[in-house]
Amino acid sequence: MKIEKLIELAKTARSMAYIPYSKFAVGAVLVTEDDEIILGCNIENASYGLSNCAERTAIFKAVSEGKKRFKKLVVIGDTDGPIAPCGACRQVICEFCAKDMPVILTNLKGDILATTVGELLPWAFSPSDLD
Repeated sequence: MKIEKLIELAKTARSMAYIPYSKFAVGAVLVTEDDEIILGCNIENASYGLSNCAERTAIFKAVSEGKKRFKKLVVIGDTDGPIAPCGACRQVICEFCAKDMPVILTNLKGDILATTVGELLPWAFSPSDLD
């Protein structure tokens, strides 16, 4: 699927965000190895620490449906430059995605940064650290 279409789907996911406190909507699109599209949005909670970011929502949805192999992640927000995942999201992304998997970060102005999981968190704590 073309990146333009994935960005449009990320905008759709963003429109579903539950953001009564921050008013900061984020959308994510996760592409499985079978080209299934999983949408995620950020979901806030009055107890702020219980909020969940769009990236983690998409990954947790996929994993809860038995999907554990992914090809691409696209994230969008209303930021000055391409949106950047928080540290918690970077760690979760590293848990479930290959280091060379493409991650596309963008914003509503059309700025795009193409990176990889490994570039987002080069020294990630991983399952191999537990061996």
